[in-house]
Amino acid sequence: MRYLWGEIVNMTSEKQQRYDIAYMKMAIEWAALSHCTRKKVGALLVKDGMIISDGYNGTPSGFSNECEDEQGETHWYVLHAEANAILKVARSTNNAKDCTLYITLSPCKECCKLILQSGIHRIVYHQAYKDPTGLRFLEQAGIEIVALEID
Repeated sequence: MRYLWGEIVNMTSEKQQRYDIAYMKMAIEWAALSHCTRKKVGALLVKDGMIISDGYNGTPSGFSNECEDEQGETHWYVLHAEANAILKVARSTNNAKDCTLYITLSPCKECCKLILQSGIHRIVYHQAYKDPTGLRFLEQAGIEIVALEID
């Protein structure tokens, strides 16, 4: 299914949908690795049928794994899952051009800028983030957006 300005349109083949479900289930499992308590988000970057990067929301390397402060607010320096996946592939010999991003929560506006600049051409998400502005931005840029409901 494809998200199009608040409307869901079925645009994917049956075979692609099977792969989308399988990769999303993996992203959900990856989200469980997050040390954050408020939200656990997982992301996978898939290129030519291979997972080339992964990420989950959390603190930068070398910092305590505590994502929230004593009041339960998320620390400003916590990285989002998609940002972690994009940064990880940037350190490799690969790149995100023409990748599909599988993410358990649709991206925020800030991460949408990273997604566009990294060359990702398709996003599959499981749950919608509270602000759809970033998705509209990506849709305007020609990136395919798929809202995937799975059990």
